[in-house]
Amino acid sequence: MVRTLGVAVVGFGWMGRVHTQAYARVPHHFPQLPLRPRLVAVAEEVPGRAEEAAERFGFATATRDWREVAADPRVEAVSVTAPNFLHREIGVAMAEAGKHLWIEKPVGLTAADARAVADAVAAAGVQGAVGFNYRNAPAVEAARDLIAAGEIGTVTHARVRLFSDYAAHPEGALTWRYERARGGSGVLGDLASHGVDLARFLLGDIAELTADTAVFVPERARPAGATAGHTRASGGELGPVENEDYVSCLLRFASGARGVLEACRVSVGEQNNYGFEVHGTRGAVLWDFRRMNELGVSRGTGYQDQPVSTVYVGPGAGEYAAFQPGAANAMGYDDLKVIEAYRFLRSVAEGTPYGTTLTDAVHSAAALDAMTRSAETGTWVSVRP
Repeated sequence: MVRTLGVAVVGFGWMGRVHTQAYARVPHHFPQLPLRPRLVAVAEEVPGRAEEAAERFGFATATRDWREVAADPRVEAVSVTAPNFLHREIGVAMAEAGKHLWIEKPVGLTAADARAVADAVAAAGVQGAVGFNYRNAPAVEAARDLIAAGEIGTVTHARVRLFSDYAAHPEGALTWRYERARGGSGVLGDLASHGVDLARFLLGDIAELTADTAVFVPERARPAGATAGHTRASGGELGPVENEDYVSCLLRFASGARGVLEACRVSVGEQNNYGFEVHGTRGAVLWDFRRMNELGVSRGTGYQDQPVSTVYVGPGAGEYAAFQPGAANAMGYDDLKVIEAYRFLRSVAEGTPYGTTLTDAVHSAAALDAMTRSAETGTWVSVRP
């Protein structure tokens, strides 16, 4: 029997829209799910934005105060897509109000914030999911299965990269993302958090690391009004960029494997160049987000001069079959969020976690804290969730 589930979205910038559209698409791609999300409420403090969202997407209620969402008995599950500094307060409040929680990474400004939300979710007995969407790519799940099956031998080393140009323009507005108090870490929380999750998803826990960070665009203009996404602001009062544009990090995994993680938000010429290369004693597996449904795979007994083959994943990989009927048909970014929404709703329906959890958020945040300490001290730092 199918029942409806009242859902709300708190924070309606670009990511709030992505969550909303994902809820709407879930029944089309996963008709077997015994839940149908119903858009009950949207909260956004920017004047007029919540009302616009309600009119466009069909939310029953629009408000500027997220506390009204927490108090609304019609709301059973909440997406939190507000700025990072609000994650802890809103996440804890929603869990304590008995709402299931789908919250965007990095879940606050520190590991302590992520842990507080995780503890609140556990104490309330509700389900919690986190927006680490790249692990949902069917090719990434296929890579994990391949590694776990020993197809490339014992993993020796890996590289994870996340390069983007979204903050490369010197006229990019000085939004909350660049402030330590509201954005927390810069590229660490925004991109490197995804890198840590991918590394853990593929290779297991990170034991220790050493990191270096830098700010390459030290000042930006303050915006004149409300912003959404990565807007420009020329001619305004200049203010300092307080968090990192770039991070490079050496990793030591609990397994003994070694790794390199590098992320940058000001990489001119790079648009969402995200991916990984994992090397083992008998082969390698490679993935590039821009060719999301492909894997580069080298395996066999040749060792030297062993070729790399392109493998197009298909219906047997992850949730691919819910979107396309055969290999090499393209999927896109928004599809990954539909998978994320489905797994969150399935967790609610069955009372068992599927996909990313708040525990994953705590592990990622602990690694980010360790990167910050390492960059400050110039030493290796243990990762302790």
